[in-house]
Amino acid sequence: MPISSVDTFLACSLMVILVVTGMAALTKVVQPYLNNLSEVNDLEHFKEISENFLLSRGEPPHWGNTADSTIASFGLASNSLRPYELDIDKVSRLNNQNMFSISYSDILAGLGFEDTTLKFKINSLFRIQISLASRLDGENETVYIFQVSTEKSGSQISAQLQCYTVIGNHVENSTSSTDKDVAFITVSLPNSLEGSGLFLVHARAKANAQLVAFSTYSFGHNSDNPQSNGTYLQLSPLNHALNVSFKYPNVEVSNAFVFTHNYQFNLIKTVEKNQTEKYDIPNLLDPSPTILVLNGKNDTTSFIEWVAYPQLPLEIGVDFHSITPSRTIVLTYSVIIGSGLYELVASFQHVGNQNA
Repeated sequence: MPISSVDTFLACSLMVILVVTGMAALTKVVQPYLNNLSEVNDLEHFKEISENFLLSRGEPPHWGNTADSTIASFGLASNSLRPYELDIDKVSRLNNQNMFSISYSDILAGLGFEDTTLKFKINSLFRIQISLASRLDGENETVYIFQVSTEKSGSQISAQLQCYTVIGNHVENSTSSTDKDVAFITVSLPNSLEGSGLFLVHARAKANAQLVAFSTYSFGHNSDNPQSNGTYLQLSPLNHALNVSFKYPNVEVSNAFVFTHNYQFNLIKTVEKNQTEKYDIPNLLDPSPTILVLNGKNDTTSFIEWVAYPQLPLEIGVDFHSITPSRTIVLTYSVIIGSGLYELVASFQHVGNQNA
């Protein structure tokens, strides 16, 4: 089968699965078969629990956008109450990089668990891979060529790409696609610029505009490569505001941007205090995630950092690699967050079954 046909088949399969299953869970048991009635009961029990917290708002219902809210009952559903549509702030508060994150023990208490361990993972339904294919240093400009691929389980899918290159207050826009092969994006930056740069890619599957993903690549332009994301700032989106906490006393933010697949804006600062800032996040009608990018300096060292809203990918809970897997129930759901489709994987195991 030609590559283009494979791409179309895979992309269309994603859409058909989502429509036909009506967002139902795909279930895996980490064991070839369910060997006894107890395991069948475990499966049904954890499916019921998952359905409950995915379809209910929890208590209080608005615990996601209230930073100091105590959770009496754990539920991730949005106010729309459309099936499997999750609240963007409740999801963001599951990320331990968010200063308003809830703890693993909060989740267990909100579910009423006493003898069960669990783990949540939420990510895009497909992945973007970025690499720097080549760099050509000229007298007046430097040309970067980035290689971009979009994949699902190791197989390529067709997607529309919206790319942004950010350095200082300078932003370059590029568009491409991964129809038949990987995409090569050429970006030319004037040598008058200097500092930490970010290459950001938004991808949208051609089979379904709700199938979205993003990825980033940091690089140094006429400077050393930047430190890893989160070195200088803690970025915490909540209730359509970006809360920024400085990790060093001499950090200064120079520019703040918001990027989606279709939109690009400067962020508006609303609060500035000692070692903290706050920016409004516009409520954009775009299925793609919102990527918030800030750059500046710590003394003389330039930095560029980012966070996604919803704050994905995320993973919270127990590492099941350290636990006997024979009775681990893994449930995989397709969910809607901010009009985009994502994958939620919930893993459960009874504490008493770890040595079974």
